[in-house]
Amino acid sequence: MMKKMIEEKKSYFLDSYAIIEIIKGNKNYAIFLDYILASTKWNLFEVYYFLLKMYGENEAINQYNNFITNIIDIKDEHIFAAAEFRFVNTKNDISYIDALGYKIAEIEGFKFLTGDKEFKNMPNVEFVK
Repeated sequence: MMKKMIEEKKSYFLDSYAIIEIIKGNKNYAIFLDYILASTKWNLFEVYYFLLKMYGENEAINQYNNFITNIIDIKDEHIFAAAEFRFVNTKNDISYIDALGYKIAEIEGFKFLTGDKEFKNMPNVEFVK
């Protein structure tokens, strides 16, 4: 079902950076709200932690609930691909969660949306500050 939706409309995988920028109201991310957006619970874990520190539990829970609706389940092939990608890119200091998200986006047919400098010139990335 997800593959069919992706073919019909442009879609983006949101890394934690992108989710936080959307929550903060960064106007450069507003244009993406009309597209299919997905992420993982691991990204939401990072976002929840950030929001808990910055805004408190109520806001963290509210925003978590806003983004939980289009979550991609992590498959073994995602883990294997992400580990290999991170290993090959060790010098770039890419986090485990970012490596996982990047490879999920590639495997599942999403464009990877981020503002993390490590991904600036990589293929299949929409880099937005």
